[in-house]
Amino acid sequence: MSAARSAFLRNALQGGSRTSLLPQRRFSSSAHHDDAYEAKKWERITYLGIASCTILASYILSKGHPHYDEPTPFVYLHVRNKEFPWGPDGLFEVKRH
Repeated sequence: MSAARSAFLRNALQGGSRTSLLPQRRFSSSAHHDDAYEAKKWERITYLGIASCTILASYILSKGHPHYDEPTPFVYLHVRNKEFPWGPDGLFEVKRH
């Protein structure tokens, strides 16, 4: 009885019925996809995307945009009543007389 049990365990451990119990591993090299087809497909998608983005950008940029009137200048925003300590010219301006 123990001999039959050990033969069964040895057979199970050595892979006698291993294929039916464990799923087979699939490697990427054994995939059924054609790599050249996939590369060509993504190349077409890329070129189509570039063309559609170019057409969309040219359409959007060719449309006019509204021009608004110049806002009225408020006199109280840039008032300087006091002289600068360095004179009437700007600090980094070249003084031309």
